[in-house]
Amino acid sequence: MSLDEGMVRMIADAYDETVSEALGRGHSADDAHREGITASAMFLASMAGIDDGDARRQVEGLGLSVPA
Repeated sequence: MSLDEGMVRMIADAYDETVSEALGRGHSADDAHREGITASAMFLASMAGIDDGDARRQVEGLGLSVPA
């Protein structure tokens, strides 16, 4: 499945929001990143109707990272 620009933006927004919340709760950057990837993959799976594993691989392929 090819992700259009709008979907990539929504995935990145879900990631950023989740990471921000996790960091605000005192989680490490690594834990926040894992939470962000999981939340973004769940979002993509539900929006696109694809398998969770496929969604996770696509989200991981976007190269999202915790801001420094």
